[in-house]
Amino acid sequence: MKKKNVLNLIKYHSEKNELQFRNESMEIARYFDQIGDHQLAEYIMSLVSDASTFVPQNNSFESLFLKEIEINTDPLPLPKAIAEDIKGIINAVNHRVGINKFLFEGAPGTGKTETVKQVARLLQRRLYVVEFSELIDSKMGQTAKNVAAVFNEINRMPYPSNSLVLFDEIDAIALDRVNSNDLREMGRVTSSILKELDKLNEDVVLIATTNLFENFDKALIRRFDSVIDFNRYEREDLIEIAESILNSLLKKFKSSGRNMKLFKKILENMDEIPNPGELKNLIKVSLAFSNPNNPFDYLKRLLKSAKKLSGEFNLEDLQKWGFTVREIELLTGISKSQVSRELKGEQYE
Repeated sequence: MKKKNVLNLIKYHSEKNELQFRNESMEIARYFDQIGDHQLAEYIMSLVSDASTFVPQNNSFESLFLKEIEINTDPLPLPKAIAEDIKGIINAVNHRVGINKFLFEGAPGTGKTETVKQVARLLQRRLYVVEFSELIDSKMGQTAKNVAAVFNEINRMPYPSNSLVLFDEIDAIALDRVNSNDLREMGRVTSSILKELDKLNEDVVLIATTNLFENFDKALIRRFDSVIDFNRYEREDLIEIAESILNSLLKKFKSSGRNMKLFKKILENMDEIPNPGELKNLIKVSLAFSNPNNPFDYLKRLLKSAKKLSGEFNLEDLQKWGFTVREIELLTGISKSQVSRELKGEQYE
C-alpha cells in the first residue's frame, strides 16, 4: 500500500466523495487480499459496504449485465499506426490522469474486439463484456433504466482499477438522437448513456466498439477520450498479418507444409485482401478442409477461394498469374515435366 492511498482516503472523506472513498477503500482491501491478509481485507470492506459487496481476488465479479471473458494471449499483429495508438492507450491509463474511455471504430473483421482483449492483457485487468441481450428490453423506458443499472454496477465494482469493460458493438443501443429514422426509445437510451459516461468511475477502463461510426451521435463521440480508427490496413499490412496467422495455425496443423513464398504470391493475386477477421477464417478453413496426405493442398484451396474457382486450375492461367513450374506442381499435383510440356516447353523456374 502506498502513501497515496492513505492521502486519497483522507481527501475523499473530507470532500464527502462517497463513491471515490469506497473505491479507494476497496483498493486498500485488495492490497491486503493480495499479500494474504484476507481477514483484514474483509474487515475493511465490511466497514464501507454490505458484506456481500466484497469479492476476494480469486473470484469473479457477479453481475446480471456483465460477463467476464478470457483475455487473448495469441499474438495480434496490427498496422504500425494502430499499434502506436494502442501503446498510447496503455500509457494514458497507466498514468491515471482520468483518461479511461475509448472508442474503437472500423469495419467488421478489423480486429477491434481482439485488440480490446490484448489491451486487457497488457494492463493486467479482468475483462468484462456488457450483455446486450440482458440490457435491451421491449418495455418502454426499461432499456434506459437498465443502462443506468449497468453503469451503477460498473461504478461499484470491488476492484475498479483491475477492470476493463467492453461495450462490443455499442451501436446496438446507441444511435443518433437527431436521426429521423431513429426510434424515440433508442434516443432516450443514448441520452442515458451520455449521462452515465460523464459519471463513470475514472479507475475503470471502458472501451466501446462500433461498425457504424458515421451514424453515431456527435455528443456521444465527445464523451470518449480517444477514438481509434481501425480502417487503416494497407495491402502490405494484411500480407504481413496473414503470414503471422498462417505461422500460428501451422502449429496446430502438423501435416501441412510451409511455403511462405507461395503463400505470399497467392495473397498478392487477390484483387482485394480481406480484413484480418475474414482473412483468418479463410486460412483456417483452407487448412481444416485440406487433404492430410497432401501437405500443400490448403494452398490450392486458398487460391481457389481467392479466384472464386470451383473446378480445376488452367495451367496457362497459373502461368499468367506468375507462378513458377515448381509452384504449379505444388498447386495442381502435376509433375514439373508434364507442366512444362503442356506449357509448350516454356521454363518458369
